Amino acid sequence: MYSRVVIRAASTEDLPAIEALLTASELPTAGVRDEVCSFLVAEADMQVVGVVGMERRGRYGLLRSTAVAPEWRGRRVAKQLVERIIAAAEAHGVNALYLLTTTADRYFPSFGFATTTREVVPEDIKESEEFREACPASATVMCLDL
Repeated sequence: MYSRVVIRAASTEDLPAIEALLTASELPTAGVRDEVCSFLVAEADMQVVGVVGMERRGRYGLLRSTAVAPEWRGRRVAKQLVERIIAAAEAHGVNALYLLTTTADRYFPSFGFATTTREVVPEDIKESEEFREACPASATVMCLDL
């Protein structure tokens, strides 16, 4: 039987667990150390089992690093994390959330994200390390207007 999952703000103490989860999910860790306090984690039995982050860039946010431990997939952990980070973005006055994905372009439309092109992405987002270097040019760009 699985324990209850608690979604909470990440702290610097969570960094090793976050990086391990991202690495295991083949997601970039570039810049995570600098942004860890803008991440949320899902925790069960004092273990980090999921993560999502939002890198604030001016009036925009870059949704990044959504990952769930394999044994917790299919239990709506990612859904809870993404819904909470979207709510946080709205609460902080973010105008739009952008994301880059090579594997989840069919998942994020369920939250209202739509595919867009790199050309229309705001400069603030284009200047992020993830956008410039960490994700391949072939990644799908998606946007959610808030």
